[in-house]
Amino acid sequence: MSSPTDATRILGVGILGAGPVTQAIHLPSLARLDHILAVRHIMDVDPKVAESVAARVGATHSTSIDALLGDPDVDIVAICSPHQFHAEQVIAACRAGKKAVLCEKPFAMNAEEAARISAVSAETGVPIIVGAMHTFDPGWLAARNNWGELPVKAHTIRSSIVLPPNSRFEDFATEIITRPAGGAPDYSDPEVIKGALRGGVMGLAIHDLPLIRRFTPDFKDIEVLEARHVRPFGYVISLRTPTRTIELRAAMNNTWKPEWSFEALSDDESLRIDFTPSYVQAGSAVATFSRGSQKTILGPFEHNGYEGEWRELAALAAGTKQPPSAQTLIDDLTFALDIAEATVATLDRRTAVQPAVSEGVHA
Repeated sequence: MSSPTDATRILGVGILGAGPVTQAIHLPSLARLDHILAVRHIMDVDPKVAESVAARVGATHSTSIDALLGDPDVDIVAICSPHQFHAEQVIAACRAGKKAVLCEKPFAMNAEEAARISAVSAETGVPIIVGAMHTFDPGWLAARNNWGELPVKAHTIRSSIVLPPNSRFEDFATEIITRPAGGAPDYSDPEVIKGALRGGVMGLAIHDLPLIRRFTPDFKDIEVLEARHVRPFGYVISLRTPTRTIELRAAMNNTWKPEWSFEALSDDESLRIDFTPSYVQAGSAVATFSRGSQKTILGPFEHNGYEGEWRELAALAAGTKQPPSAQTLIDDLTFALDIAEATVATLDRRTAVQPAVSEGVHA
C-alpha cells in the first residue's frame, strides 16, 4: 500500500527553543492547522521547559538539537532560539535533510552569515523562510495585489507601533512557563541607550522593515537623520534615501489601545495597513487605499501572518510552492542591520538620556 504523498499527509514540526514566542504564538497557530501540521518534537536547553511545553501538544522533548534534527518524525524545523544561534542552527537543519526551515528574526547576525545560509540552502535544496509575520499576513498580501504603481510613486513611508509589553499579550494567549527575568535598564549609561536603540530596530522595527524596503527602491542609500530612544522601550527614527522619507516610531508602555500601522503615501494616493496584535490571534490586518475621495478597504481576513507563515511552510515542504529568493532574505537583513548601525552611530549622547516626550509617537 502506498504511503500518503507530501502534499496530503500531516507534516511533523520540530521547534528549537520553547520560550514565550513558541508557547504563546506558534503553538496556538499550529493548533488551528492540525489538519496539515503537527508538533512532533520540542527542544529547549531547560529540560523542565522542554518537557512541560511538549506535554501540551503530545510531542517528544529533548535538550539537544541533534536529537531533534535526528527525529524522523520532524519534517519542518522552526528555530526560535536566541539570535546568536540562528545561523548555525539553520545550516544544521538544512544539512539534516529537513523539508523546510522557519527561522525567527533576524536569521543571521551579519551579511557573511546570511551568505553562508543562502549557499547551504541552495546546495541542499531546503527552503528557508524568515519569520517576518507581516509579510505573510493576508491583509498585506491583498494590498500587494492591488497597489499598482504606488511602490514607485510613494515618497513617504511610516511604521508606527504602540503596544503594551509582550507579557500582557503572552498572558492573554497562554500560561507562560519560566518567562526570562528582566531588570530595569540603567538609562544613564549611553551604551545602554545604544543597545536599546539597536534592539528596537532588530527586535521591533524589523517586523515592518521588509514592507518598507518594498517601497524603497534606493534602500541601499539609507541615511539616518534623527534617532531618539523612547522609554521604557521604543524609538523615533527619521531616515531618508534620495527619493524617500521614512519614519519609524514605536513605544511599548502601559497603553490601553494597541496600534500597529504601516503607511505609504504618494502625491495622489495612499495605503494604510492596520495590523492586529498577533499574540491574541485577532485575525488579519486591514488594508485601506485612499485615492482622492475614494476608499477601498481590504480585509479583515480569517487568519494573521503567523498562521500565514505556517501555511507557507507547509506548502514549501510539500513542494507545492516556490521559496522566496535568497537575495530577498539577504537584502531584508542587511537593510535592517544598516539601519540599526546607522541609528547607533548618529545617537547624540547628550540628549539620548533625556526622558523622551510623547509627541510624534502616537501617530
